Amino acid sequence: MPARPMSGVRVVEVAQFTYVPVSGAVLADWGADVIKVEHAVKGDAQRGLANLGGTDAIGGFAPLMEHPNRSKRGIGLALENPEALEVLYEIVRNSDVFVTNFLPDARTRLKIDIEHIRAINPDIIYVRGSALGARGPEAEKGGYDSPMFWCRGGSSFGATPPSLKGALNQPGPAWGDTIGGLNIAGGIAAALFARAQTGEPSIVDVSLLASGAWANAMSIDVALAGGPVSGGSEPRSGVPGNPLVGMYETSDSRHLNLCMLQPGRYWADFVQHLDRPELVEDPRFDSAENLMRNWEPATEIVAAALGSQPLAHWIEKFKTLEGQWGAVQNALEAGHDVQLRSNGYIATIIDVNGVSRELVTSPVQFDETPAAPGRAPQFAEHTDEILKEIGASDERIIELKIAGAVT
Repeated sequence: MPARPMSGVRVVEVAQFTYVPVSGAVLADWGADVIKVEHAVKGDAQRGLANLGGTDAIGGFAPLMEHPNRSKRGIGLALENPEALEVLYEIVRNSDVFVTNFLPDARTRLKIDIEHIRAINPDIIYVRGSALGARGPEAEKGGYDSPMFWCRGGSSFGATPPSLKGALNQPGPAWGDTIGGLNIAGGIAAALFARAQTGEPSIVDVSLLASGAWANAMSIDVALAGGPVSGGSEPRSGVPGNPLVGMYETSDSRHLNLCMLQPGRYWADFVQHLDRPELVEDPRFDSAENLMRNWEPATEIVAAALGSQPLAHWIEKFKTLEGQWGAVQNALEAGHDVQLRSNGYIATIIDVNGVSRELVTSPVQFDETPAAPGRAPQFAEHTDEILKEIGASDERIIELKIAGAVT
């Protein structure tokens, strides 16, 4: 299998903002040629969002645009112009996938719905990324990940502890968009495989709501089976029967999470790492049954021990710990996580000004080879290049620009 299994696949993306463009970024990470179509004058509306998540564009580098648009080529087309539409159709004619998040009315008006695109290329895979799905009473509505994926899909309720008199927001910008976009990319990969096997192209649908429900599926499954419908749990140390599960605070007010689901197996090694070897022989904890029965005093001991040192101490100390645990890291700490970096999940790109920048890559690797993304295109950066690829002469390109059809 090649390290870039989508090499040779061409994707036409008529989409804005983050959710659906992330799918193109993932496919580009996997080697696809992704052509990003933006309006010839207005561009992707996301370019107008100068700040999201507290970060302005830095010296020409805007994570808000780079994250969902890395490695693509960009063309500006005013699709309401018949000449621009003909250009799009020429690109579609030799493409494998058409992906969009335009709403049904806009797709019909611009003549880019399934019947229009398939009339040009009957073998193309047609992909719709939506807020709420292609059917049902709200199929015509748009939406973003915070209300659809996070809130309506049940995650906000499920993450919010009862003591918080409100509801938790998403952990960060484009949280649901990024997960949903990966779902779309997976659907496209399956559709390409199916077409190779059967010769039949698919229509692929993925919604933010469905992606949110899938992320929260175990809770929804339990509720539908008649189980409890409950909000998030309060952060706590230990759970009934197991002192080696839960959130524990360190002396510098940081936290770490223990998740050792077999306490009897890990207790001896764990208390050795706490420098409390005498607890191995303590009659309250000297068997799995006793430890589970006396989980409350065990939890108090573990909490006191972990609370006596800063997080950095335990990160170093627990490098040889057998059981499962993790530090509660912020975004910057996660970006510098040695395991992410050792496995190539933080990539260096060169921005438009020649400055080295870093991006998180998509999480799937092939043949043990990390993705090597390039920067996102500047607005309509490759318009002339793409027009020449479809056979437009210099004179024709000038005519299209004068007509306002292309950037």
